[in-house]
Amino acid sequence: MAEHLASIFVTERDRVNCPFYFKIDACRHGDRCFRLHTKPSISPTLLLPNMFQRPIDPLKMQQHFEDFYEDLFEKLNNYGEIENLNICDNIVDHMVGSVYVQFREEEQAAKALKNLTGRLYAGSWS
Repeated sequence: MAEHLASIFVTERDRVNCPFYFKIDACRHGDRCFRLHTKPSISPTLLLPNMFQRPIDPLKMQQHFEDFYEDLFEKLNNYGEIENLNICDNIVDHMVGSVYVQFREEEQAAKALKNLTGRLYAGSWS
């Protein structure tokens, strides 16, 4: 039995733990999810919720995004090598503007988290 449970842990077949939340620290179902949202104790990936704010003018959207991405990448790269940097422009409110940054090493993510906690970026808390 233990072997079976270990084989399905945080997969789609796991009816207790949310695999989506386990992987990216957010759930596409938000508060309506019926599975457990257990945060990993350490991860190379950071979630910076609601960090990106889209401009109202659609003509400025691409340039604003590119400027934001470049600035953010430069700041985050000071903490370690970045494997992935994703900025959500999602239709579900609880994920819009969230930034996911995956560092090569967990220690780099921990350093970034320590230094970014409580800091403002363009008037928003990180």
